[in-house]
Amino acid sequence: MTSDLHTSPAVTATEVRVLEGPNLYFPKPAVKVTLDLTAYLEADKDTVRRVARTAGLGAIQAGSPGTEQRQRVIARLAERAVRRVSVGSGTGRLGVKSRSGGDRSVVVVSFVWRRRGPAQALGESVAPVLAAWLEGRDVVDEQAVLVREAPDGPPARIVTPRIPVASITGTNGKTSTTRLLAHIAMTSGKHTAWSSTDGVVDHGTMIEPGDFSGPAGARGVLGAPGVEIGILETARGGMLLKGLGVSHNDVSVVTNVTADHLGLQGVDTVDQLAEVKAIITRATRPDGWTVLNGDDPRVWAMRTGSPAKPWVFSLDANSPAIREALGAGGRAITVLDDRVTVLTDSGVPDRLVSVVDVPMTISGLSRHNVTNVLAATAAALALGIDRAAVIEGLRTFRPDAALNPGRMNTYSAPGGLGGTCTVVVDLAHNEAGLEALMDVAEGLRQPGSRIHLGLGAGGDRTDEILENLGEIAGHRADHIVAAHKAHYLRGRSMEDLEAHLRIGLQRAGVADIDSYETELTGLRALVEVAHDGDVVAIMCHSERQAIYDWLAEIGAVADTTASIRRKVILARGEHEAEEAITALWEDEDAERRIATGTALYAAYPDDARIAYEYGGTFDSAGQPDRAIELYREALSGGLREPFRHRAVIQMASSLRNVGGHDEAVALLDDLAVDRPESIGIAGFRALALHSAGRSDEALGSLLAAVAHGSMDEDVLRYRRSLTAYAEELARPAQSSD
Repeated sequence: MTSDLHTSPAVTATEVRVLEGPNLYFPKPAVKVTLDLTAYLEADKDTVRRVARTAGLGAIQAGSPGTEQRQRVIARLAERAVRRVSVGSGTGRLGVKSRSGGDRSVVVVSFVWRRRGPAQALGESVAPVLAAWLEGRDVVDEQAVLVREAPDGPPARIVTPRIPVASITGTNGKTSTTRLLAHIAMTSGKHTAWSSTDGVVDHGTMIEPGDFSGPAGARGVLGAPGVEIGILETARGGMLLKGLGVSHNDVSVVTNVTADHLGLQGVDTVDQLAEVKAIITRATRPDGWTVLNGDDPRVWAMRTGSPAKPWVFSLDANSPAIREALGAGGRAITVLDDRVTVLTDSGVPDRLVSVVDVPMTISGLSRHNVTNVLAATAAALALGIDRAAVIEGLRTFRPDAALNPGRMNTYSAPGGLGGTCTVVVDLAHNEAGLEALMDVAEGLRQPGSRIHLGLGAGGDRTDEILENLGEIAGHRADHIVAAHKAHYLRGRSMEDLEAHLRIGLQRAGVADIDSYETELTGLRALVEVAHDGDVVAIMCHSERQAIYDWLAEIGAVADTTASIRRKVILARGEHEAEEAITALWEDEDAERRIATGTALYAAYPDDARIAYEYGGTFDSAGQPDRAIELYREALSGGLREPFRHRAVIQMASSLRNVGGHDEAVALLDDLAVDRPESIGIAGFRALALHSAGRSDEALGSLLAAVAHGSMDEDVLRYRRSLTAYAEELARPAQSSD
C-alpha cells in the first residue's frame, strides 16, 4: 500500500509504503517513508541548527550545504520527526531507523507497526512536520491527533507458518533450486507446495500461474490443503515492495548475488542488493539453518546477521568458508572426489551420489547447476528429509520441460544441413546466465562443430549489461542472431535494445548479425543452418511453450541422462566405451582382439566409431578384406574426426594390399587436399602410387611433402632444389608416340 504526497515545494514524501512482513529495515512489519529533502540539503547552517533545536537534537555539526555530513544530519531529523509524532500520539516506544538514499537529497526513514491505519498516518506526517520546522513552525501536535484518531485498518497479511518452510533467493539459480528441492521433498512422500516465478504449485499441480515469487506466493503455498512442506522462491522485488511473506522460515538459501536489476527501487549497487537478499536469512529461526554460497563473499557474509546455524555449500572442498562453518558448529556440502558430499565436524565425509549421476548437472558439465544441486541438497537435509529420499530425488530430477522448464533443457533435433544438432533452451537472463549457457554449449558440441546462439534480453537490463551480453556472445559463439522478446521490452524499443547488444558484439569483433522479432523465429533460423554435431542455444523467456511445440513438430527429442552423457563424452573426442576400446588395443593377441571387437560391435550396432575400431582388429591381424568392409561401414555411418581421416588412411593401405591401387590413390588424393601439411598421408599416398606402377610420381610427391613440411637443416637449405626435383618426378611420363 502506497501513497504519493506533496506537502510543499520544500519537503516531499515521494513514497509512504506499508511493508507486511520482515523487510530490509526490521524483522517484522514496517512502514517505509522516502523523503526528498533538497531544501534541507541546500539550507544554510543556521537554519539547520535552529531546526535541530526544535526537534530536540541540541547542538549538532550541521555540515555545509550539499555535503555528506549534511545528509547524515537530515536523516537524524527525519527519524526525530517520526519519534516526536509517535510520542504525541501516545506511543512512547517505537523502533525507528533512518538511512541515506542514493542521492544526497533523499532520506529513507522506517518504523515498525502493529495497527495499519495509525502507522500509515504516522508515515504521512513526516513530510508536513519537516516542512513546518523548516518554515519556523511546529505541527507535531496536529499530526499526532491525526495519527491517534486514524482507524486501525486491516492487520498485516503476513503468514505464520505451522509447517517447515524453506525460503530461497539469489540472482541466479533460485528457480532451479526451488524446483529441485520440491522434487526431493515429494520424492520423500511429503505433501509439498511451492511458489516461484512460474506460479503456485501444489504437489506438482499448477494452481495459480504467474510470477508468485513474493508474499502472495507464500500465502498460496501455506494455504494449500494438507501441505506438509512449503518452499518459497523469494525475489528481490517482493521483499522491497511488500516485505517477506512469512514471519519466519526454518531454512533459508541464498544462491549468489551478482549485478542484476540494479537501479530499481533504490537498489543501485551489488552490496545493496546483497542486503536485500539477506532479509530471508535474518528471518530464519534460531534452531534452523541458513544455507549459504561459500564461493560468494557477499553471500557468505550473511551468516553474521542470521540467528540460524550456517550450512555452507562450495565447489571447492578446501574453501576457507567450509572450515569456518564447521568451526562454528555448522555443516558443509561440496564436491569431493566427484561426489556430492556432506561434511561435519566429525571428520567423516558422507558421500551421497556421484555428480555425473545427477541429471541436473548435465553429466557434471553445468557447474552452476552443480552449485544449485549442492544448495538444494543441503536445504533438503536441513528440512529433515530422509537421506535416501534426497539421493533418489537427485537421481530422478531431469532438467527437462516437465520438471525444470526453461533451464538448460536439451534436445536432439534434425539439423537443417543434415545430421543431428543439439538445441539448448535456457533463460540466461544476465551475464552469469549466458556464461553458464555457453559453458554447456561448449561441452556438448562435437569436435569441429559450431555453436549457434539466439541472443536476447529483457528491456529492464542496463545498457552496460546488454553490452556485456553482446561481448560474451561474440567471444564464445560461432554464429549469432538477435532473437527478441516483444513482451519483455519494458519501455525500450527493439532497435535500442539491439543497438546495445551490437556494441558488445563489435567489441568482440562481430561486425553484423541477423535480427528476428521473436525467440521462435530466431531459433528456427539457427536450426536451419546447423550441421551434424552443432549446438543451437536460445536465450528463452517469453516463448517457451511455443518453442517446445515447434521442437516436437520437427521431431526433436528431449535428451535423457544417458544421451547427454554420450554427447559430453563425444564432445571430448571420446566414446562411452573408451575404456573397453583402450583395453582392446592393449591386448597383444590378435585373435583375442578380434573376439573383443566382435563383442563391442554387437553391443554398439550402427556405431561408426566401434565399426572403425573393429575393422582395425582385422587389419592388424592380416585380414584386409573384412577390414575394408568395416572401414566403409564406419565412413558411411558418419565417423567423425579425428577418426575419419585415420579410417581413410587405413582403408587405402588395406586396398593397396589387396590390389585396389587406383581406389587407394583416389582416396589419399582427396585426403591430401584437406590435409596438405601431413607428411604421413604423403607417405601412404607414395606407397599407393608405387604399387600402382607410378614410382617416379610416388617419389616426387614424397619429396614435395618433405620439402614443404620438414624443418631439417639440410632440407631448409636445399628446399628450392628438392622442390624442383619433386615437380620433375611428379610430371606424368611423356608418350613416345
